[in-house]
Amino acid sequence: MNVKLEPRNAQAESSRSRRAPGSREQDKQKEIAFFDGHAAIDSYDVFAPESSALLIQTAVRLGGFKPGDRVADLGCGSGLFSELLRQHGSVPTGLDISPKLIALGQRKYPGIEFLEGDVERLPFPDGSFDGVLLAGIVHHFPDPSRCAAEVFRVLRPGGRFFAFDPNRMNPFMWLYRDRASPFYSPVGVTENERPLLASQAAATFRAAGFTVETDYLSNLRYRYVASGRVRWLLPLYNAIDSMLFTPGFMRPFRSFVLTFGVKP
Repeated sequence: MNVKLEPRNAQAESSRSRRAPGSREQDKQKEIAFFDGHAAIDSYDVFAPESSALLIQTAVRLGGFKPGDRVADLGCGSGLFSELLRQHGSVPTGLDISPKLIALGQRKYPGIEFLEGDVERLPFPDGSFDGVLLAGIVHHFPDPSRCAAEVFRVLRPGGRFFAFDPNRMNPFMWLYRDRASPFYSPVGVTENERPLLASQAAATFRAAGFTVETDYLSNLRYRYVASGRVRWLLPLYNAIDSMLFTPGFMRPFRSFVLTFGVKP
């Protein structure tokens, strides 16, 4: 897909101004530095291959992505999810703020278009895409309202989005990744990241104009974490995660919040 890059129009500029008074900005330079560092060792693909495949199968199903759909993979990283979308028949365009990850994706998947860019200032005209994948990126914004507004802008009417993010209600995500936890570890995350509540994510996209639904997902097996102190616990975590949250009543406590919806 060749998307013509154009200056963002007044509507797009206005949509990004709808940020709550006093809300914090994302530190872009820290995001770039952090993810450029991951590109150097190609450790960005943190899930086992079968878990990445499950995640994209879920995205295609709940996001309603059909063969031939133009899908923007925002926060595409090294391009793995863009490639899996392509295997499902979509026509993906990957975008990431990290120039080194974009270069890595271009080397690994030369048949896919990858662009360096900011999700809060997308370089695409209005209505460019049939679908948008937000691959673990919404929780990187202290206030994701601009992100949601830009997703709304670049989707055609009837277009759909799918986002997955760590669930603040999951005890492991809270203990390890929430700053309120006494066991919080800053290793392997940027200071912008926070686990999300499903209600907060849904409200953000609803305010942008979407019809929104929520679901939850666990049993995504990690193959890598940055912290050497906890890396040896990965097999135990993967086993507990696959068993503990399987019962239906544990659904809201699963590891990831899935937020998805349609632009009217």
